[in-house]
Amino acid sequence: MQVTETLKDGLKRAYTITVSAAELEAKVQEKLLEAQPDIEIKGFRKGKVPLAILKKQFGQRLTGDAMQDAIDGAMKDHFEKTGDRPALQPEVKMVGGEEWKEGQDVVVEMAYEALPPIPELDTAKITLERLVVKADEGAVEEALKNLADNAKNFEARKKGSKAKSGDQVVIDFKGSVDGDYFEGGAGEDYPLVLGSNSFIPGFEDQLVGTKAGEEVKVEVSFPENYGAAHLAGKAAVFETTVKEVREPKAAEIDDELAKKFGAEDLAALKGQITSRLEDEYKGASRAVMKRSLLDQLDGLVQFDLPAKLVEAEASQIAHQLWHEENPDHHGHDHGSIETTDEHKKLAERRVRLGLLLAEIGRKADVEVSDAEMTQAVLAAARQYPGQERAFFEFVQKNAQMQQQLRAPLYEDKVVDHIVAGAKVTDKEIGKDDLQKAVEALDEF
Repeated sequence: MQVTETLKDGLKRAYTITVSAAELEAKVQEKLLEAQPDIEIKGFRKGKVPLAILKKQFGQRLTGDAMQDAIDGAMKDHFEKTGDRPALQPEVKMVGGEEWKEGQDVVVEMAYEALPPIPELDTAKITLERLVVKADEGAVEEALKNLADNAKNFEARKKGSKAKSGDQVVIDFKGSVDGDYFEGGAGEDYPLVLGSNSFIPGFEDQLVGTKAGEEVKVEVSFPENYGAAHLAGKAAVFETTVKEVREPKAAEIDDELAKKFGAEDLAALKGQITSRLEDEYKGASRAVMKRSLLDQLDGLVQFDLPAKLVEAEASQIAHQLWHEENPDHHGHDHGSIETTDEHKKLAERRVRLGLLLAEIGRKADVEVSDAEMTQAVLAAARQYPGQERAFFEFVQKNAQMQQQLRAPLYEDKVVDHIVAGAKVTDKEIGKDDLQKAVEALDEF
């Protein structure tokens, strides 16, 4: 077997792999001998079928298997000897293809871009500022007020009071389109909060100012993208009776409120809120510090980038941004999306940082544990209520999905490893300043 270099230009590599006819025949014979003891053909005892007959019956398939094994083995040996790591799956093409005949040498062309050598990083040169925010009394009180508002009750207004936005009206309604009542368009004693936007656009607005006992014909049009196709875009009339008008009453901030949210008393609830707020602040602070770290890394280390890796990343960025700008288009039948210089610049940054973090993690033996992966899968599964088990099973069978979940975990562990060796100083600030720092982060 012979491997001959045909191209070495920057990170680009190309080789010709030649498997001689004799080597291929030897591998076929080896496979025939391996299979012989388990094969039984009419007229011969199991394991006693002559090799010539086996070759006649199974030779073509075994030749293909032997050819693949030989090429795979040659590629493996090549990467072990050279130390090259391909940036993407190597392109492999058989010379002659369909014209190849038994008894001829097998010649294969292999091309790839190698991952670049990445310089050592001195983490001690990195200086970072960690923003520290304490949950002050005002923030805790604001959170308590929001909880009380969410736990509010509605009490009947005085007889004759007009409904205001934010009030709850108890209604009976019956909807029709072109004079015909439609299924699912009726309800009784329905509590509707005006301004909640839980009904068709325009419905709630027409009930503002109504009183208990009034009958109203609410005229609206179903949205063009309404879920029920037979109603989408249609004008409808809802015969509505307002049975009661109720005003919101925020819950008292006391031990009873705390118990509604699973705390023993108000003091315990305040402690939980303080802990939750500070966890949120730490998460936001970490995002700011991580961006600062990535910006520094992007300037500290420079190396050649695999062109096809950058091209693929730029294409993905362009595709993602196109869908963000066209949220109503969910399919992929939108034709070609051109990549711009801005896409390419962002792709180069992402590829550079991705390769650098991967190399740092490899040298530091950073790994994502099974327990960490399980937690990530469970967290992702919560986004699909009622389908958690199905999602979990889907991830178990889908290597690409596993990689999508593992990648951010791995990146965060590498970031933690770098931060541990960097110079980090703490700076106490207020939550408003932290919010400004988060808002200042560019989208990458």
